[in-house]
Parts: sequence; structure tokens; C-alpha cells
Amino acid sequence: MLGVVSLAAQPHKTLRQWGFPTGIFQTGQYNAITDVPGVTVGHVTLIEGDSVRTGVTAIVPHQGDIFNHKVPAAIHVGNGFGKLAGITQVQELGNIETPVVLTNTLSVAAGIEGLVRYTLMQPGNEGVRSVNAVVGETNDGRLNDIRGMHVTPQMVIDAINAAHGGPVEQGNVGAGTGTICFGFKGGIGTSSRVLPQSLGGYTVGVLAQTNYGGILEIDGVQVGQRLEKHDFINHVRKTENVDGSCMMVVVTDAPLDSRNLERLAKRAMMGLAKTGGIASNGSGDYVIAMSVAPDNLIDANAKTITSTVLANGEMSSLFAATIEATAEALWNSLFMAEPMTGRNGYHVDALPVEEVLQMLRNR
Repeated sequence: MLGVVSLAAQPHKTLRQWGFPTGIFQTGQYNAITDVPGVTVGHVTLIEGDSVRTGVTAIVPHQGDIFNHKVPAAIHVGNGFGKLAGITQVQELGNIETPVVLTNTLSVAAGIEGLVRYTLMQPGNEGVRSVNAVVGETNDGRLNDIRGMHVTPQMVIDAINAAHGGPVEQGNVGAGTGTICFGFKGGIGTSSRVLPQSLGGYTVGVLAQTNYGGILEIDGVQVGQRLEKHDFINHVRKTENVDGSCMMVVVTDAPLDSRNLERLAKRAMMGLAKTGGIASNGSGDYVIAMSVAPDNLIDANAKTITSTVLANGEMSSLFAATIEATAEALWNSLFMAEPMTGRNGYHVDALPVEEVLQMLRNR
């Protein structure tokens, strides 16, 4: 099965839909990264035979000409055991000029080619000879025949073209199709926060691809310990699965420059910590942060740039919103995922939702 997954195929509920809102700030309309104006998300999900379980997720930051109206951006490396294409130019220039693509570890090259081809085919880019494609990954090789390199550049283009606003498909879709989180089926998760007008009224949206480990906590409840399923447990009881990766994409309409976007990105790692993630030695944990404030998009043809950016003293509420939205996005990836059997019959159970909900009720 190849294509864009419909919302109707997902019977599960997010943590908030189960009646457990987290944090102090309100979500946007969809509790998704698409609550940030202009942001769209597209998935291509690839499930074939008994061993192909992978895909592509594309985050499009605004609906204009991204290459010629670049997005202020920053990248924070929580732990660098990963293959994030395009990172050095973002660090050097402080902007992103393509959609952001997520896929599996051995398909980063396909992601780059797809993004480059997409950019070159856009009207007005006939003379472009250099494209900094930003492609992140996690390793889905337990459930997926990752060595088969089944993702193609055209799938990347298809994911971008399929990007839409509104509700975002979560769980076993796109780049999250074959991922595993805390020993359970992981996937794609998203959430958002909207600050009150007294704090600027800005929106922060997060989308995550979860494939990491640690000791699962949900809204302060020690779920992993109670289920006796967590990293290092073989040293005290049973088995372990320490390593993995997590890609987190943070987008806001607050007018931030690359310096404060890097500060914002660092707070997403605090959201990961709230879920019990430990950024282990073999984990690629990256945060890509972007500001889509319309007046601060960077005109590639301008000789000077004038922008209005938020003062340092106004950042704290955005930090808190980012932590909240990141943690909830990570939890949502678990709540929205379904069990999956893949390569060589390897099976991963979904989070035992009813058991977890009972823990949350009886805390």
C-alpha cells in the first residue's frame, strides 16, 4: 500500500482526546503543527508485503516560494548519532530554503534528491544551481527492510504535493510507519500551543518522528516502570532496548531570529525528557526550529534585510509552550500508533492504552 493515509483509518485518540490535557496553555484548533498559519504536512506511507514498513513526511513551512523567501531557522543537536542532511548551512546562514523532509536512515539520499528536484521545478528557480535540502531520519530497520531502500525521490515530491492544513495524520504514517518508541509502536505525533494575547498570542506547533528509548513517563506517571518495560531493565529484571532516535520539528509564527530559534529548539529536548527519553549514546535526537512570521521571511534577492524580532525577555512563555507541545506530540505518537508486524515477522505492540489510562486515573 502506497499513498496518503486518510484520517478515517485511525480509530485511536490522542492523550488529550482521552480526557487528559497536559500543560497550562491552550492548543490550537487542531492541536497540530498546522495550527501555525501557512504550515502544511504531507505523508507518503509505504507498506508492502511482509517486510516494507516505511515512508516520508514533509513539513512545508509556508505556501510561498520557499527557496526565494527563506525561513529563519536553527537546529539543535540533542545527541548526534544521526544523519541530518543540510545542518551545516542552516547553522552557518540561519535559514532553511526547502520543505523539511523526514524518512528512514538509508533513504536520506532519496530525500535530498526529491527535495532538490522539487525545488528546481518550481517557477522562478530556472537558474538555481545549489539547494540545501534538509532531511532528517530515524532507523526503522527492525520492522522495515531498510536495506532495500524502497523510498524514492518521487515519493518525497508526492509527500510535499500532498501536504495540507487542518488535522494531521498521526501514528503509523509517513516517516513514522516503521518506528518504535519505548519498546512500543511509535510513529508521527503532533501538538500545538497558543499563547494568550497578553503574552503575544503566538502559536507554537511541533511534529515529531519517534523512534527512541528511555523510561516512559506520561504526564508525570511512571508508566514504563509500572509496565516493567523500559531501558536497562535487563540489569534489574528482563531485557533492554536503549538506542533509537527522535526528530522534532518546531514551527512558530513568533518573529524570532536564528539565535532565539536555537534557544527555542533546546527547550524541545526538555519536552523529550518529560516523556522519559534519555538521548542515549546511539540516538539521533535533533530539533529543527523555524519562524514563519511573514515579515521576517528572507528575500534571497535582497541586499539588506530589515526584520523585527522578539526581545530576549519575551522568550520564556515560548519556551514553556515548546516544552508542552513537544511532550504532547511525543505522547500522541504512541497513543495514535497501532501494532505492527514487519521484517522477518518482527512484531511490536502498541501502547496498552486502557492500562495506561487507568494509571493516569489512579495516580
